[in-house]
Amino acid sequence: MSRPALTTLSPRGEARAVALIAHGGSESSVRPATLLDPAALRMYPFLLDLHRAGRRRGLVTCQLRYRVRGYNDGDPVDDVEWALEEIARRHGEAPVCLLGHSMGARATLRAAAAAHVRGVVALAPWLPQGEPVEQLAGRTVVIAHGTRDRVTAPAASLAYALRAVGKAEHLCRFEVRGSRHAMLDRAPAWHALARRAVLACAGLIAVDGELERAFALPPEAACRVPI
Repeated sequence: MSRPALTTLSPRGEARAVALIAHGGSESSVRPATLLDPAALRMYPFLLDLHRAGRRRGLVTCQLRYRVRGYNDGDPVDDVEWALEEIARRHGEAPVCLLGHSMGARATLRAAAAAHVRGVVALAPWLPQGEPVEQLAGRTVVIAHGTRDRVTAPAASLAYALRAVGKAEHLCRFEVRGSRHAMLDRAPAWHALARRAVLACAGLIAVDGELERAFALPPEAACRVPI
C-alpha cells in the first residue's frame, strides 16, 4: 500500500494557520489513490481559492492524497490523522481547519478531536446512520449539502447535524438550493461559503454576519439554513 501525501501551498511569510482538504472517494476500494483521480481534481479549485484568499493572512493550504480510493474500514480517517501529525511536525501548534467533501467530509468529521483542530467544514458529506458526534466537542462545524444531491443523502446530514448540534461548540448546516453532489451547480456559492468558514474557523478573519446568525439559530433552524 502506498503512503499518503500532502500537496502544500505556502503563505507569504509566517504560517499562522493550516487548512487541510480531504476529497471524496468510494465506499470500498483498495486501488491506489492518485493526484489525478476525479474526486481529487474536484477539490483543487478549493485548494487554489483558499490559497489566494489566505496566503497574505498566513494560511498554509494542503490537500491530502489518500493511500487508497475507498473508505473500507476507515482508511481515509487514518490518512487524515497522519496528515494532522505531519502538519503538527511542520507547523507546531498552528490551528487547523479541516475541509472535506463526501467521503472526505466523513473522514474529517471523524478526525475532528485531534490536537490543534479548530473545526470542520463538511461539504456534501457521506454520513451513514450511527456516525459518532462526541469527537466534535469544542469544535466549530459547518455543513453544506445540495438539495438535489443523489450521491450522498441530504436527509442523513440533517439527522447528523441535529445530533451534533448539542456537542459542537458552534454548528450550522446550509442547504444549497438546486445543487448536486459535484458542487458544480452554483459553484460560487460553495466556494464563498468554504472560504469564509475556513478562514473564520482558522482564526484568520472574523466570523461574518451570515455564519454568526446561523450559529445563533435554534437547532432545527440552524440545521436547515437556505442559501
